[in-house]
Formats: sequence, structure tokens, C-alpha cells
Amino acid sequence: MPRLLSSAVFLATWWIASLLIGDVKLPPPPAVLAAVISEARSGALFLHLGVTLARVALAFTLAMSLGSAIGYLMGRVRLADRLGDPWLILLLNLPALVVIVLAYIWAGLTEVAAIAAIAINKLPTAVVTLREGTRALDASLDEMATVFALPRWTRFRHVILPQLAPYIAAAARSGLSLVWKIVLVAELLGRSNGVGFQIGVAFQLFDIPLLLAYSLSFTAVVLVIETLLVQPFELRLFRWRPRAA
Repeated sequence: MPRLLSSAVFLATWWIASLLIGDVKLPPPPAVLAAVISEARSGALFLHLGVTLARVALAFTLAMSLGSAIGYLMGRVRLADRLGDPWLILLLNLPALVVIVLAYIWAGLTEVAAIAAIAINKLPTAVVTLREGTRALDASLDEMATVFALPRWTRFRHVILPQLAPYIAAAARSGLSLVWKIVLVAELLGRSNGVGFQIGVAFQLFDIPLLLAYSLSFTAVVLVIETLLVQPFELRLFRWRPRAA
């Protein structure tokens, strides 16, 4: 109910703003809906959304896998932390646009360059989050696992991983919100398909209904994924925690 009310307020505000500003600069909801329906009927909307989501999935999986492994290593091994920290600071402060442009210059306007650029932009946040989580591990639980001679995988699965779960969830949520944005920039600059590419085409044609149609369709997909995948994943991740009375 609150979400429906919020959506109604959003649509009403949008409609009123369209009347005040003019439908040339801000088309009303029916005009944008007509553009969405037109693109959906042609199949272009689903094609470009699918391509963008595939890039998001690949880049996110790559960045989370590497970032978690590197962050865990840096949190456990002091030498690795000292060696990796300067690189981490560099990547954290390097603008995403620079990474994307350099990737396209060095590797060409290819799919590999786009995925790599998106993943590199997400990588340092995952590393930092997992490194701090690893540093916060309870040393007494490690000692207990050593005393009981737990196998390495059992120790990781039942002692370390539950402690890292909040940090993994935080890295995943923040990283996913970052990847959603960066993938559109990468597509705008160097790909011939995807939501970002279509937004660029709409900008060049000054087709605001088309621009809003793709932007809002992409946002709707993100909200669906957040509701049906991300939130249930977090609940499952924290199911071991006792509930507050």
C-alpha cells in the first residue's frame, strides 16, 4: 500500500510538472507510456533491456568474486594489504568515466572492454568492504576452530562466512547500485546496443518520450530485481540471526 501511494504521488507530481513546464520538455505519462508500448511491440525494448541486464550480471559477478577474494586476502595477510592498498586508493579515486574511456582506448570498442571497465569500477568497493569485514572476524572463534581441528572448508562455511555475511550483503547492495549506473555510461560511450545506447540516440534526436521510456523501463526492472531477488537474498543470508522480541 505505501508503495502504491508513493507511485501515485510520483505520477501526479510528474503530470502537474508537465502541465507547468510544457510537454515539449517534460512529456506527460501517457506520451511516455505510448513510447514504451511502441518499443515493446517492436521488440527493441526487450532486446536492449536484456543486453544491459546481461552486462550488469557479468560485471557484477566478476567484480564481487574478485573483490571478495582480494578483500579477504588483504584482511588476512598484512603484506598483501600493504602491497594492495596503494592500488586500492588509486581505483577508489579514479573517476568511472576515465576507466571506461581508457578501457575502450586500450582494448577497443568491444564487449570485453565494456564488461572489464564496469567491473573495475565496482571492484574497489567490494575489496574495501570485505577487507574490513575480515579484519573484524572474531579471533576467539578462529581459535575454537583450530582447537577442534575443523577442516578448512567447514571452518570457512560455518565460522567465517556467517561473520562475513553482513559485509557481503553490504558490498553486493552498494555494488549493484553502482553497476546499474556505470553500465549505462559504458553503453552510451562505446556500445551499439543496450539501454545506455538508446538513451544516447534519444538525446541526439531530442526525443524526450523515448529517453524517458527507456530510463523508466530500466528503473522498473531494477525495482523488480530489488524486490524479488535482492531483498529475499538478504533475508535468507540473515536467517540465522535471532529475531527481536
